[in-house]
Amino acid sequence: MKKRILSGMRPTGKLHLGHLAGALDNWVRLQDEYECFFMVADWHALMSEYADPKNLKDSIFDNVVDWLACGLDPEKSTIFIQSHVKEHLELDFILSVITPLGWLERCPTYKEQLREITNRDLSTYGFLGYPVLQAADILLYKANAVPVGEDQLPHLELTREIARKFNHLYKKNIFPEPEALLTKVRRLNGLDGRKMSKSYNNFIALSEGPEAVRKKVQTMFTDPQKIKLSDDGHPEQCNLFNYYNLFFPDKAKEVKQLCSKAERGCTACKKELAEILIGFLAPIQDKRSRYLKNKDDIFDILDAGAKKASSMAAKSIAEVKTLIGLI
Repeated sequence: MKKRILSGMRPTGKLHLGHLAGALDNWVRLQDEYECFFMVADWHALMSEYADPKNLKDSIFDNVVDWLACGLDPEKSTIFIQSHVKEHLELDFILSVITPLGWLERCPTYKEQLREITNRDLSTYGFLGYPVLQAADILLYKANAVPVGEDQLPHLELTREIARKFNHLYKKNIFPEPEALLTKVRRLNGLDGRKMSKSYNNFIALSEGPEAVRKKVQTMFTDPQKIKLSDDGHPEQCNLFNYYNLFFPDKAKEVKQLCSKAERGCTACKKELAEILIGFLAPIQDKRSRYLKNKDDIFDILDAGAKKASSMAAKSIAEVKTLIGLI
């Protein structure tokens, strides 16, 4: 039997190249190797978007269309919306009872987002408990592994700690300790050199049109030591060069040589990279258009996914309730 994985994304806006490089490419590949459960993490999205959730519904649908356009196959994977499976919140509460407050407060992702995201009030009980719900998501399906980005490793380790504590308290190894499946591209920097994120507004969306891509690429952070065209470049320090390595590796060697010898400037690199990205996104956008013409098919996929996920989740929560003495 195949091992099982669970992963998800928060529907807080358009998906971007960082999602593709850091997760979706990996998800598509893993479909043939694992029993896959992929969820739209709308409860997680509400933790940061609670004050202005009006776009949540549209983002859920739009994100699923992107997943399918990038290659997720509902014949191979279970695709569902988190809030459509009620057991997620049941297990979240049960696990929150046994999770020490200090485990949550030390989480580096929590500290980073409190520091970096200043346009939302994240000093809430729900946001602090984000990793507990994430643990519930994973453990509910008894996932053996989780495809994650580098920044999610602390959360996954917390999931493992919670699983160990639960198993120890109730004297039964009910939950496996999930392993991390890291992507080859652990992190894609955004236009400004920070991690690509909707929160930082430094992204290129998968649905971005050609002109928008060209404008955004022109604003990209490059080699800070290359001020003039005649200055030798340092490609390894250039955010632009990282994109060549990822999206057009056959061209990267040539770009590196020309940049290092001051034979090519950043403006020329940006213009070329923009056209590369436009061509790269074209087939994804073509698939998006086809899926959007048959919206009922998307809802059918999500409904079927929720039914399958609910069936498995119900068995897990019944086992947990019996173990802890609930009827």
